Amino acid sequence: MKPKTCLLIGAPMDSGKRRDGCLMGPDAYRTAGLARALRDLGLKVVDDGNLTPASHSPDDASGRLHRPQETIAWTYRLIREAEQAMARGLPIFLGGDHAISLGTVPGVAAHAASKGRPQFVLWLDAHSDFHTAETTTSGNLHGTPLAYATGRKGFPGFPKVTAPVPEENICIIGLRSVDPAERAMLQDSGIHYHDMREIDETGIATPLSAFLSRVEAADGALHVSLDVDFLDPSIAPAVGTTVPGGATIREGHLAMELICDSGRMTSMDMVELNPFLDERGRTAQAMVDLAASALGRRVFDRPTRSYI
Repeated sequence: MKPKTCLLIGAPMDSGKRRDGCLMGPDAYRTAGLARALRDLGLKVVDDGNLTPASHSPDDASGRLHRPQETIAWTYRLIREAEQAMARGLPIFLGGDHAISLGTVPGVAAHAASKGRPQFVLWLDAHSDFHTAETTTSGNLHGTPLAYATGRKGFPGFPKVTAPVPEENICIIGLRSVDPAERAMLQDSGIHYHDMREIDETGIATPLSAFLSRVEAADGALHVSLDVDFLDPSIAPAVGTTVPGGATIREGHLAMELICDSGRMTSMDMVELNPFLDERGRTAQAMVDLAASALGRRVFDRPTRSYI
């Protein structure tokens, strides 16, 4: 069922990794016409503007983690905002790096738990983001949200996750860059994961349809977290973590169309867009087009674009 109201919530978070630029992401999505694309589908769109982190102590460069206090502050703010937003419509959180999901996923899961519904998460990403703050070797906290949302230990100073997402309710599609330690943790977990070799062999519809069927059978709420690097960098270059061999634009749209057909998506993240690395806005536009597909646009509704 198509939602009546979509909420655009900017989260210009740039503390989850060392390469700056994702703080410009929310306004790039707006400039690329996200609100207009959704309104053209008959949806009501409310733009809540951009959030700011909760008050926090300043970070210094002496620790192993990159800007942990700022990231924790963002997590507190986003958990609260996400839980509250669910009562108003379908929130689309505009990142910002993928560390925004440290707050968005626990927040929407808390709301689902309050309604007695199981929370499911579809993670469209080249990376599994399953490290903890204690196991990450890079110190970049944008690689930790799934571990945090499932209630894993190893996040000192972070707020308690009140409604952990069961590992078996998570599906990752698009994997092609996972370090050995993270691979071992993932293999020992209950998470469903599908790398690009599997997608090459079976197509994207097979694993995604199976997961969406499980969501429907459980009458679950579905959070979709769409990372720019899910797509191949030849079509989406504006990300600091490019990994060749990603999804094609058609695979991306098919995934979004299947999500729309399921009628199960209740919230969404759009993350890791770094407009400083883009080429005439084409990555922002591709992400906007994918979001529109997830909310009802079909290929023959898509306006032809000319790049002069």
